[in-house]
Amino acid sequence: MKKFLIYFSLSISVALFSTSLYLYLPNHFDTIDKKLRDMLFINRGAIETTGQVIIIDIDEKSLNEIGQFPWGRDKIATMVYNLALNGIAAVGFDIMFPEADRSSPKKIIYDLGIEDLVPDDKEVDYDEIFASVLSQTPTILGYTFDFNGNQQYLDVETPDIPAIFTQKGKGKTEHLLQPKGVIKNIPIIQDNSYSSGFFNATPDTDGVIRSVPLAMSYDMSVYPSLALELIRAVHQINKLTVNYDELGVRNIELGEFNIPTDIYGRLAVNFRGPSYTFTYISAADIIKNRVDPKELEGKIALVGTSAAGLLDLRNIPYDSIYPGVEVHANVIDNILKGDFLYIPAEASAYNITITLIMSIIVVMSIGYSGAVLLPIIIIVLGASFIYFVNYMLFVEGIILTLFYPLFALVFGALVSIIVNYFLETKQKNLIKGKFASKVSPQVMEDIMKRAADKGNTFIAKEHEITVTFSDIRNFTNISEVAGGARLLIQFLNEYMDEMTQIIMKYEGTVDKFIGDAIMSYWNAPVLVKNHVEKAVDATLDQIHALKPLNAKLKLDDRYKAICDLAADNGVEPIEIGIGINVGVGVVGEMGSSGRSDYTVIGDPVNLGARLESLCKYYNSSCNISIYVKEKIPKGKYIFRFLDLVTVKGQSVPVEIWQIVDYQAIPMKWEGNPLYKASKERLLDELDYYHKGIDLYKNKNFEDALLVFNELESWPDKSNKNIYGIYIQRCEHYIDMPPVDFNGVFKHNTKG
Repeated sequence: MKKFLIYFSLSISVALFSTSLYLYLPNHFDTIDKKLRDMLFINRGAIETTGQVIIIDIDEKSLNEIGQFPWGRDKIATMVYNLALNGIAAVGFDIMFPEADRSSPKKIIYDLGIEDLVPDDKEVDYDEIFASVLSQTPTILGYTFDFNGNQQYLDVETPDIPAIFTQKGKGKTEHLLQPKGVIKNIPIIQDNSYSSGFFNATPDTDGVIRSVPLAMSYDMSVYPSLALELIRAVHQINKLTVNYDELGVRNIELGEFNIPTDIYGRLAVNFRGPSYTFTYISAADIIKNRVDPKELEGKIALVGTSAAGLLDLRNIPYDSIYPGVEVHANVIDNILKGDFLYIPAEASAYNITITLIMSIIVVMSIGYSGAVLLPIIIIVLGASFIYFVNYMLFVEGIILTLFYPLFALVFGALVSIIVNYFLETKQKNLIKGKFASKVSPQVMEDIMKRAADKGNTFIAKEHEITVTFSDIRNFTNISEVAGGARLLIQFLNEYMDEMTQIIMKYEGTVDKFIGDAIMSYWNAPVLVKNHVEKAVDATLDQIHALKPLNAKLKLDDRYKAICDLAADNGVEPIEIGIGINVGVGVVGEMGSSGRSDYTVIGDPVNLGARLESLCKYYNSSCNISIYVKEKIPKGKYIFRFLDLVTVKGQSVPVEIWQIVDYQAIPMKWEGNPLYKASKERLLDELDYYHKGIDLYKNKNFEDALLVFNELESWPDKSNKNIYGIYIQRCEHYIDMPPVDFNGVFKHNTKG
């Protein structure tokens, strides 16, 4: 109960601190929060558009074909006319015309003062042509509001919008953005268009556009954005209502469209993807009428530019070089599809509740599970929370904070670890003082993990374990030429360090080093899944590791004498034999009252030691018992039957097998130092050998002898002892036929 109260109080403290940051310092972490949400967009990737919005792009191709921009407005007029001719629903301009066309013939004539010399029919005015086309087409012009009041073309009068704009529930405070002036198109163009809308974009403090204003308040009136006005014009809606609640703007009603916004009337854009997610059509193709009418009919067309030199590029969550016109395309598509993203009025309550829950879960989980599960707890909680926020964002359309619950997660984990450390340090010191002189470091670690368990976890008990013994061949000769104990120890350490790393890699425990021998076991003190298979894999990896290890030793001048001795005897500096056995042994803390260790004993351990000592007799690198063979996967390894024997100290016969290597060995096998032929030749040899063994077991010694003699004559045979052993036995039994033959051979020595 005391522990619960400590961690529960701690979790509440973490929650209060995290929510205080959310309530009182929101602006300090707002950019981080938005950057995290950007990652959700990137992770989601591009999604399908409605297909109802297209972009007429003044791109590099258009500049190459039509000429540098701005173009003569006769070309713009041709583009709009062709769009209307092909059934476009509406055209919206993300560009402006704030001054007269300087390329217009009439403008040039009057600037030169030669109007009396030029016939009236030659005084063509491109602005009049463009205005005439606008008056006959569903075109919505763009304009921009100014917030600084110092623009060259600043005006105070706004364009006329043919609709009714109302505000419902508004208090004394104005929440819509309030510009200081407006920059419009020249009157002849502005007055002949169907309508117009502002195309201001308002990036966040980090320069990224995540939301855009749908309406602004200027001179006591409401004005719609270009995207909103296009929707209104296409659907022939005559009324727009801005609805307020006590916090500010709640939504904008436009006919059947109910558009949620933030308190400032801004729409959080549900971006469809990176640049060019929408259909782009080159303006040159429209001007030259090279587009299939089916691509235009009934669509809303936005005219803008992606050409780098025209500087209409923006930064959005997906892309830092994003055509500004595509931002408006996203807004229109959001409204048409209705998959809005918004911050509900109760968002603060949601965010505080989630932060509180996250704080309690992380602190209590880590407090009761310890630091071992810390990464899993953080990953599971973090991933679950991100999945939840992702679902709320893209399925429910609700924007929730990411930063503060994640901050609570990390901060709560850190605080819990610190508290855990102080609470457990005293307990661990007491345990270490009691057991440090009795158990190995590996067991001490496990004791620390189980410190909260009741009772003595390490009392001796029967338990299935896999045990291995390994030994270096010809170590006596190595010792004689080593040149001193110090060099011999260095030589042994080179070997034992390599082998120990492999054993630990496969979750084994090194029990002890006995001179040049290594005893290790699996499935104790902690359970190891597939422990028999892992012990075998560790053994084969040790055998494979000898080749690079021996190569390294040969290059070291310190071991020259040892390597020269091995070369003279036709062997490698280090060759080993390993025995593996599995069975139920006694596992636990053993020894005297003053000195003890956690170890394993019993018949399985004794047999494992005998199997290792018989490696030299059978010329095998790895001997296993039949009990091991029965517990490892079929088809993973290559086996050779060695013998049915009773070993010294035991009376029950046991089959001994050799694991030659993995089945998945390369064609030219270089893993096992005892064999260099192809895999196919090895398998043929073993198949023929096992036929000979079957003959031998069935007392057909004459035929078995023929098989073993033939195998002995093979120049590249894989075993130089085994065939001679069975040849000798067959010859003996032919001369002296056994009365009661059972195939058992009795070893009266250890090896």
